[in-house]
Amino acid sequence: MVRVKLFANFREAAGVREMEVEASNVGELLEKLTKMFPKLEMLFYEKGVLRDYVNVMVNGRNIRGELSYPLKDDDEVAVFPPVSGG
Repeated sequence: MVRVKLFANFREAAGVREMEVEASNVGELLEKLTKMFPKLEMLFYEKGVLRDYVNVMVNGRNIRGELSYPLKDDDEVAVFPPVSGG
């Protein structure tokens, strides 16, 4: 199982902060999340096409755009919108 952490508006859309999901790669994980939480369809422009502003990190590494990035048990995936500050 992969530990998934959602942040900001993605957390609000799902109504949960963290969960565990079985998935072999990032694309499969995100598809499962949209099935579990339909409001998370906001992650994609269309099926299989991740929005440019969605940031995905696996174990602290930014893999944005690499939906085929492999996952293994005990990986931690963080999904969040752009971060700004000043």
